[in-house]
Parts: sequence; structure tokens; C-alpha cells
Amino acid sequence: MKKQALLWELFHVFFRVGLFTFGGGYAMISVIEDACVDRRGWITRAEMDDLVVVAESTPGPIAINCATFVGGRQAGTVGAIVATLGMILPSFLVIFAVSKLMDRFLEIKLIASAFRGIKLAVGVLVLDAGWRLFRRMKKDSLSLSILAVSLAVMLGINLLALRLSSVVLMLAAAAVSLLAFELGWKGGGK
Repeated sequence: MKKQALLWELFHVFFRVGLFTFGGGYAMISVIEDACVDRRGWITRAEMDDLVVVAESTPGPIAINCATFVGGRQAGTVGAIVATLGMILPSFLVIFAVSKLMDRFLEIKLIASAFRGIKLAVGVLVLDAGWRLFRRMKKDSLSLSILAVSLAVMLGINLLALRLSSVVLMLAAAAVSLLAFELGWKGGGK
């Protein structure tokens, strides 16, 4: 594929993901996976799993980090820039338009009803991304324990309306994993 055509496809794919996926990066993970792994083979499923972990661990929105990585992998620096622009341009345009009409925007019953439906769909997309990652994760006792404790802590935090950054939870899980690695944990499972 010629470089110009590849750059256009990168922009087009990520523009569509950015335009038609609501709910942020987690809701976009399964859509990005479908477009970049299943349909185009730009990255492997294992690379997608690693990409989600790295994109979540680095500064910036997860979907933009994913777009930048895939674009860079396919077409170097220019590809990274084009894919990133494709991902952020729809949000910019929508927010710009909404900001101009904000006073009347949510008063329109059709728009308010659409957003109620979108909230439900976003929840499903986030659950889908989580389920896909869970199915492919290594299922040894350490991994399952970290998962169970993380779920319990997050549920408790939400039920008690406490404030705790998810970054703290991720750092704690990483520390436990590193400690287990240093202690020679071999693990088992799938």
C-alpha cells in the first residue's frame, strides 16, 4: 500500500473511532482492537494487550496513546501524527459545536434522550473491553488475586463514595507483581 493511502486509512480509521465511540478510551478499546487487529492486522492481539497496559500507564488518554502507537508502527512519525489527529479531531469538532450551543443543547428532548441511551451503551463498551482483557489474561493465583482485590477495593471506594485515584490501585498492583517476581513467583495457569 502506498504511504499516502496508508496515511489516509490511518486517519480515516481513527477519525471514525473518535467520532462514533462515546465514553472515553476504555469504551474505545474493543473498537480499536476490531479495526486494528481483526480487520487490518496492523498489530497482533498480544500487542494490543500490551498496548492497553502501556497506554494506560503513560500520560494522556488511552485512545490517543493507542492511535499514536498504531500510527507510528504503520507509518513512522508521520503515521503517529496522522492517526493521533484522526482520533482527536472529532472530539474537538463536537466539543466546539456543543460549546456554541450549550445553553440550548441539553434542553432538546431528543438530545437528552439520546444521551441517556449513550450512557448505557458506554457501560456495555467498557464491560466488553474488560471482558476481552480478562479472557486473555494469565490466570494464575497471583493474577486472579490481584484482580479480585482490585475489584473489591474499587467497589468499596465507589459504594463509600471515597476519593482514590485508580493510579494508586494500578501502582499497588504493579508493586505486588514486581515483589512476586523478585521473590521468584513462577505462577501457573493459562
